[in-house]
Amino acid sequence: MSPAIQTRASATNTLPRRSALKLLGAALALPALAPLSHAVDGKPLWKTAVGLNGFQSGTRKYGRNYPIWEVLDFASRNHFDGVELVGDWPSGGYPGPDEKERVQALRGLYDRYGLRIFSIQLGADGAFDPDEPARQRWLQEFRERIRLAKQLGCECVGMWPGGGLRGQTIDQAIDRLAKTFREAGRIAGDAGILACFEIEPVFVFNKEDHYMRILHGADHPSLKGIYDPSHFDQMNGATGKPEEMLQRVGPANIGYLQFCDSDSTLRDGGTSKHLACGDGRIDCAKSLQILKAGGFRGWIMADEWEVPDPYDACLKCKRLCDSVGRA
Repeated sequence: MSPAIQTRASATNTLPRRSALKLLGAALALPALAPLSHAVDGKPLWKTAVGLNGFQSGTRKYGRNYPIWEVLDFASRNHFDGVELVGDWPSGGYPGPDEKERVQALRGLYDRYGLRIFSIQLGADGAFDPDEPARQRWLQEFRERIRLAKQLGCECVGMWPGGGLRGQTIDQAIDRLAKTFREAGRIAGDAGILACFEIEPVFVFNKEDHYMRILHGADHPSLKGIYDPSHFDQMNGATGKPEEMLQRVGPANIGYLQFCDSDSTLRDGGTSKHLACGDGRIDCAKSLQILKAGGFRGWIMADEWEVPDPYDACLKCKRLCDSVGRA
């Protein structure tokens, strides 16, 4: 779910791991998960990550406090491989790619916990602006974000094309977005990064037809979709069977997952309701089996957007991924 976090190094950034564990003991009485068993040629089938968007949204929606060191220690103890950052949590925005000390401090924070920053979330409303100079300005900003992502060690970036039509038709907006995303794919691909997009009910792009036209209109090997079962469920008629649309899109066109369950309803904010795996009506294992059979070997982020207990949602997601990965 939408763009957002991270980050100015703070006093907590230098907290030693041993001290963090002591502080965390009583606060997080959650069982640690075992590492994912090796499934293919001695390597893990896929990599799992914690999404900071769930903690960001929980702070805003439920007024709860999630210290960043607590989140990262939880992810490390439970053998997650990485984290996806959002642009306005826990403090400030992303550093610029030329702010070397801030970039090093940010990456160093996650390195200390043995976690990779696999992706950063980015807005993309400017990517379909009817004004050509505005679209070019977005591409220039995207170039800078890719420079940052490269320095942070990312394999992906996520893009969310929110915003209104601004006087254009939906067909014009899709054509402009696909053209801009083709260039974004080229820029990202040159840096060895996947540019991945997501659409959802609150956007003007919110139908399967829109998804397909954006994906195939961009037509670049480094431009792929994000698979979020709750959003695919809505685009598939809220049937509880997002895997049907996943099969039509094809696993080869998925860059990474923002994984969750859903009850096929919308949150009060208008987007798809995200639930912990097993708490909704979706057969989450079926999606993973389709992706596994289709050769998907990328990142699976536990998407805890506005879930009351994001720790619980992360654990349920990882347990399912490990189970299907071992099967």
